[in-house]
Amino acid sequence: MNGPRLHRLFDPVSERCLDVAVDHGFFNEPGFLQGIAHMPSVIASLVEAAPDAIQLSPGQARLLQSMPVRPRPALVLRTDIANVYGSDVPDRPFSELIEDAVGQAVRLDAACVVVNLLDIDGRPELHRACVRNVMALRAACDLAAMPLMVEPLVMRPDGGAYTGVRDVDRIKALARQAVELGADVVKADPSDPADRYGDVIEACAPIPVLVRGGGKVDSAELFRRTAAVLEQGAAGIVYGRNIVQHPKPAVITQALMGILHRGWTPEEAVEHLDAA
Repeated sequence: MNGPRLHRLFDPVSERCLDVAVDHGFFNEPGFLQGIAHMPSVIASLVEAAPDAIQLSPGQARLLQSMPVRPRPALVLRTDIANVYGSDVPDRPFSELIEDAVGQAVRLDAACVVVNLLDIDGRPELHRACVRNVMALRAACDLAAMPLMVEPLVMRPDGGAYTGVRDVDRIKALARQAVELGADVVKADPSDPADRYGDVIEACAPIPVLVRGGGKVDSAELFRRTAAVLEQGAAGIVYGRNIVQHPKPAVITQALMGILHRGWTPEEAVEHLDAA
C-alpha cells in the first residue's frame, strides 16, 4: 500500500483495517440514530477502544479531530449523501457529492474519502450519477494525494424499500468497476454464498477490499463472518450498527481488533466480550 494517508488507515503489521462507520445521521433516517443519538459520547467511547479508523460526515468529523488524544483513529470522510436507505422507495432517488469534498477532507486531516457507487435495479440514471461522482472525486483526490474509497452497493426494490443484493457475481462486477474507476480501497457488501467472497477479492486485486457489515447479527455470528472474510483475503471490515448499537460498543470493537490484528479466533473474541 502506497501513500502516507493510506499508511494511517491500515495497521502496519497486519496490514488490515477496522473502520467503524458512524455516518448514519447524514441520511435523514430516524431509525439510523439508534445508538448514536449523542455523538460526542459515541466518538469518545470509540476512540478509547482504538479502532483503526472512524467514518464520519463533515459535520461530525470535527468531534473526532478536535480530541486531544494520541494516537487517534484515522478519519474516513463520507463525501456523498443519498436517499436510498429508508423504509420506502423514493420517487426521485439521488446521490449527491458535498461541495469541495477533497478540500474539506484535507482541512479535516482525513486519511481517506469514501463515496457510493450504487447499482439499483431499474435506476440506471442513479448509477450514472454515481459514476460521475467517483470520476470527479478521483480527479480531485489525485491533486491532493488523498486516497479514495469507493463503496459499490448492489440494491433492488423489496417490500417497499431498497435492500442489498448479495449475489456474488453482481458484487464482483460492481467492485471491479470501482477499481477500474480508480478506487484505492473498495468497501463491498458480503456475498451469498459467503465462501465465494474470494471471487470479489480476486476481481479487485491488488486493491484492498474492506467488507461491510450487512444486516445486524448477534456477536458470535459477526465474529465468525469476520474471520471467514479475512481468511479469504479481505483487508478489513467496515462495521456500523453491529458496533454502535451493541450494548458494549467499545468492548466489541476491541474483540474485532483482536481478530484482525492479533489472530484471535471467533471463540476468543466471544470470551473477551463475555468477560467485560
